[in-house]
Amino acid sequence: MYPEDRVLVGVMPDPRDLEIAREQHWYRVPVKHAPAGIGAEYVAFYFTKRFGPDLRWAIHFYARRTGHELVRRIDLLPEEPDHPRAHEQYYKLQLGPLRQKQPPIISLRWRRITFIRTTWDRFVAAREINDLFRSDEAFVDRVYHALKERGIQPEREVKIRERGETYTVDLLIPCRDGAVMLSTSEERPAKALILAGDSGRDIEAIQRAIERQGGPLMVDISL
Repeated sequence: MYPEDRVLVGVMPDPRDLEIAREQHWYRVPVKHAPAGIGAEYVAFYFTKRFGPDLRWAIHFYARRTGHELVRRIDLLPEEPDHPRAHEQYYKLQLGPLRQKQPPIISLRWRRITFIRTTWDRFVAAREINDLFRSDEAFVDRVYHALKERGIQPEREVKIRERGETYTVDLLIPCRDGAVMLSTSEERPAKALILAGDSGRDIEAIQRAIERQGGPLMVDISL
């Protein structure tokens, strides 16, 4: 294990998929939705609400990826020949034994996740989902950690839909009267603030925007 090893976090939608990963040592990814990080050294699994209140919306297990191959869904799940995607192509990621992530990586709030690409050092240190995200812009990281030091818990890389367009904002801060959205891109929702690259000035502007929205919604992560 090296700090720069790649980790791909994928959604595990059903307990049956966990049983397959544990006993048959594979995990499927539809080719048409496959992320660029399919060749990651490790694969981790984000549980959906079907896992119940004690396990849902968190990463509890991961495994080393030992290889992958291209197959049809019907080859993976022959007992479902009439499934509407039976003949679509999937990557079959071959896995080593499942290992438990202690402590698990939790999601502070419900959010839709498909895939997250991160690194081993971030994965090991992460306490919550937002700690996994990597940014090409170093100052986004600085703003994120500066906000956390102030007790504010931002979400990272959140998709926003506005007037038929979909944008990804770098940071989103849920507030009592709405949300404060922060972006480094000119292509952004109309209400999003642009991060200027000066952490001090950015934090001051963000604090004022949070106050206008009634203050941040806080989440207890002491569990």
